[in-house]
Amino acid sequence: MLQIGLVGLPNVGKSTLFNALTRNNVLAANYPFATIEPNFGIVAIPDERLINLAELYKTESIVPATIKFVDIAGLVSGASNGEGMGNKFLSHIRECSAVCHVVRDFNAGNVTHVNEKVDPVTDIGIVNTELVLADLQTVTNRLNRIEKQANADPKLKPIVEITNQAKQYLENNTPLFMTKDLDIGALWDLSLLTAKPMIYLFNVDEATLNNQSKQEALRASVGNTPCLFINAQLEHELNGLEPSDAKELLESYGQTESGLNQLIKVAYKLLSLQSFLTAGPKEVRAWTIKTGSTAPQAAGIIHGDFERGFIAADIVDYNDLMTAGSLNQARALGKVRTEGKTYVMQPNDVVEFKFNV
Repeated sequence: MLQIGLVGLPNVGKSTLFNALTRNNVLAANYPFATIEPNFGIVAIPDERLINLAELYKTESIVPATIKFVDIAGLVSGASNGEGMGNKFLSHIRECSAVCHVVRDFNAGNVTHVNEKVDPVTDIGIVNTELVLADLQTVTNRLNRIEKQANADPKLKPIVEITNQAKQYLENNTPLFMTKDLDIGALWDLSLLTAKPMIYLFNVDEATLNNQSKQEALRASVGNTPCLFINAQLEHELNGLEPSDAKELLESYGQTESGLNQLIKVAYKLLSLQSFLTAGPKEVRAWTIKTGSTAPQAAGIIHGDFERGFIAADIVDYNDLMTAGSLNQARALGKVRTEGKTYVMQPNDVVEFKFNV
């Protein structure tokens, strides 16, 4: 399951955002470490295709793809040395598929800033430095072990070189997700914090939601790293509203889609993910796979036996199916294809797998 960790300094709106995204009700308070243990929330990924397919197949069973959000205790300067929640905080990040760094860019007299001043660039630097220092300790420990071993085992020398390269970046206070020439995959077993794909989510006031010049300035501060601009309080207000009312409220703020939808789209793109669909009278369902997955690999997401015994896959494009009005009519129109083991799955595929075990 896709798992995204929400990180940031205390009092930046992480817990408010978490509650809004997950429709949860965790403590969101005006003091550091209101979140002590991480809070978990599993959210259905909105997908209108499933509703339409359910109507087509006359089923009430809809199983959407899901995403798991983790609201992690607020980070403070010195966390890599045990300050605040220290290493306990950092350990929770290691388990996440991606990191969403919530950055405060709003002023509110009733919500104090941990550093007594709202400064997004400084805040980003504090969090990045703590993650870098934690990773530097990890790679240094690795080097202390394997440099001696590499003298006896030449096969380890490439790993030593890559680890040294990572160490140099970290010593220059460069998070590894910002590097272009480092083979991060070779260091996967270290679960390095700054090697996690990063999304910056600026929690902004209402004015900044539609201030393109202000957004561009904030975007420039994080380089090419994906970023979003969301008002956590607006997201909170959307909770519980009917779709038409939610749409109207968003439009009143000059927005076209919720923060949840925006975050999911960015995360899917960042992690090279897509979904395919299965449909029938029993249920319609969305499944998450890596972009570029073959039909057998997609079948394996449903059940390992499907991949091992894969024979073929009957596939119809979602739009073609909806236009045809039924699977039988889609077949009659020649829109249903039988694909083999080398077929690469596409985002709108509605699939029925054939297998034998």
